[in-house]
Amino acid sequence: MTSWVGRTAAEIAAAVREKRATPREVVAEHLARIEELDGRIGAFRVVRKEAALAEAHELAARGDLGELPLAGVPLAVKDNLAVRGESMRVGSAATPDTPSAEDHVTVARLRAAGAVVVGLTNVPELCVFGTTEGVHGTSRNPWDPARSAGGSSGGSAAAVAAGMVPIALGNDGMGSLRIPAANCGLVTIKPGHGLVPAGIGDGDWFGLSENGPLATTVGDARLMLSVLADAEVARPETPGFLRIAVSVRSPVAGTPVSEPYVVAAREAARALSGAGHRVRRADPPYPVSLATTSLAYWTAGTAVDAQPLDPRLLARRTRVHAAVGRRFLGGVRKGVAREKLRGRFEPFFAEYDVLVTPALARRAPKAAAWHERGWVRNLLVDSSYSPFTPAWNLTGWPAMAVPLGTHPSGVPTAIQLVGKPGSEGRLLRLAEQLEELRPWPRTAPIGP
Repeated sequence: MTSWVGRTAAEIAAAVREKRATPREVVAEHLARIEELDGRIGAFRVVRKEAALAEAHELAARGDLGELPLAGVPLAVKDNLAVRGESMRVGSAATPDTPSAEDHVTVARLRAAGAVVVGLTNVPELCVFGTTEGVHGTSRNPWDPARSAGGSSGGSAAAVAAGMVPIALGNDGMGSLRIPAANCGLVTIKPGHGLVPAGIGDGDWFGLSENGPLATTVGDARLMLSVLADAEVARPETPGFLRIAVSVRSPVAGTPVSEPYVVAAREAARALSGAGHRVRRADPPYPVSLATTSLAYWTAGTAVDAQPLDPRLLARRTRVHAAVGRRFLGGVRKGVAREKLRGRFEPFFAEYDVLVTPALARRAPKAAAWHERGWVRNLLVDSSYSPFTPAWNLTGWPAMAVPLGTHPSGVPTAIQLVGKPGSEGRLLRLAEQLEELRPWPRTAPIGP
């Protein structure tokens, strides 16, 4: 009997379209995997066992099943996007436990393409922090369950890395796709602003947040992004000979980058240079104010999201984060700092087509009750291990995380690819080239 666990979304969808598998058997296998592993991993807040099986049965009767790009593919959805009939708790005790009346537009597009939602995944409260834990559970890295899966799309990343689903939906406001993808050995892309509908919270953290895919292969990430964008993401026949800048310098002064992540970026440089690209060592002109600007937007977005909630039901770190953010609201709403940042980076990206950096500065912290610890401690932990991601939310430009290499502890390492506005297809094609040159394992080797 063929097992569909560990297969790509593209492979599963092809088998369902060709009647080599039924949606129900594919979904049932993945539900069994969730039941077997999620007690140790903590990826899901809600598992939709009966509903998913019923929806898979209904899907099989669709007249257009043979045309659906995600026919029968099990999907996990981050718990800050509405799924019809399920509550959306956003990692908090302060949010209402009432079912959503309609799917978020991105969920609706994935379902229309044939995907079956098997569950909603854990997030840190209000999706604020770079580790995923709280009143609804702790998401662990399947490669090393003693470590956090990252955040805030940590549950979605853990679900894919553990083979509980082939793809998952998440979003990224300060690195919330790229951080957990880098921790868990996955491919993701934060699309540039406007390609995929956002609609995340109240105002998308002032336009910083973008919805995107988590997958084990570049092909699946491309497939899912095309469905989310409701348009095929152009795939250049070849990457061409690109002008690539490689930088291992932290954007935040005083934040060291550990050797395994430096090695990953340099290994990517060697591979791409060998493939014929013009690769140069060059540091983007990160401003000294980048950390302050990032903090202002990060906290101000939380202040807006927390405003309608009962503060007595929020964790202390979240209350403090929101209180700090209220002081920045006026300046953030003007958007001047973001415009200046774009203007500062534009000459660099006129000279280079793609920027390669480490995806992280070090591996994720231990999986622990970070929601019970102080705000300053959380702030220092998050900013010290993930300084490379926020700049590209502030610019609104596309950025990817791609697995490359292994940390001495056995967890994957990863690089970040950043491109100009509209370069999602180019980034994905370059990531495909790296996948061919430096292939990575698809799922974590989880024991019984």
